Amino acid sequence: MKGLVIKNTGSWYTVLTDDGPTVDCKIKGNFRLRGIRSTNPVAVGDRVEITMQPAIANQQPTAFITEIEDRRNYIIRKSINLSKQSHIIAANVDQALLVITVVKPETSTTFIDRFLASAEAYRVPVILVFNKTDLLNEEERHYQEMMIQLYETIGYECHAISAMSGEGVEALKERLTGKITLLSGNSGVGKSTLINRILPDANLRTAEISDAHQMGMHTTTFSEMIPLTTHHSPLTTGWLIDTPGIKGFGTFDMEREELTSYFKEIFEFSKQCKFSNCTHTHEPGCAVLKAVEDHYIAQSRYQSYLSMLDDKDENRYREAQ
Repeated sequence: MKGLVIKNTGSWYTVLTDDGPTVDCKIKGNFRLRGIRSTNPVAVGDRVEITMQPAIANQQPTAFITEIEDRRNYIIRKSINLSKQSHIIAANVDQALLVITVVKPETSTTFIDRFLASAEAYRVPVILVFNKTDLLNEEERHYQEMMIQLYETIGYECHAISAMSGEGVEALKERLTGKITLLSGNSGVGKSTLINRILPDANLRTAEISDAHQMGMHTTTFSEMIPLTTHHSPLTTGWLIDTPGIKGFGTFDMEREELTSYFKEIFEFSKQCKFSNCTHTHEPGCAVLKAVEDHYIAQSRYQSYLSMLDDKDENRYREAQ
């Protein structure tokens, strides 16, 4: 029997079978993906094959995931506690929505850039969603506009919204139709509020921001695919993948030489560098350093690039706060 993994609680996986019903499944203890050392060998969005194990004595029959179909793509991050292992956030996605907030809490540009670089590496288009615009004062609104201008210039689609008031959400909903969309971001940026606004029947729990630290509290504790439906039709018109909020984004499995190509604007200027193996840190005739100096590449983006080069040097997880 084949199906789609729509929920992962850590020990159980809910699979929507091709025949219609959902089945709760386990994985065999020795089930591991070839070539990927991952804390979660099966991810939400995976297409899998399941096998029913007959009931023993009075127990219920158990379903086991026995095979994973090849993935189109996935978003992966380094596990926080196990630096040699990765955590697959979701698989087989058409796009990702990265929810960002300028205040309560503030999303760092390092976090944004690490996420974008990882998405570029696995060919996942990203839409940047700037939430909580209703909370911004004049100075903060100006900062947000500058950030939007920066990322739009690079080539990323941006939306300024308020999930609380509904401002800008309709235009965003149009981008979700017919797509499998991963929703990600720091804890507390309003992902659950946004899903409740897009899908009023979802009724996801939301939490207050911790005043002491301006940090979000985790309200989503596992990854889940939520079907998108319309008032006119109960048929699924797409999927939203809700994921737990993440604090840092440790990049995984990237080679130093490849890193440049995951920053679109740095890659463009790198073609003009004097040396083909230029690291864009100190070399003479480096077009990237010149572009940073001349403000064609934003200092924040260049710093994010350097922090990821650091990861490669030290081979360790860095939390991007």
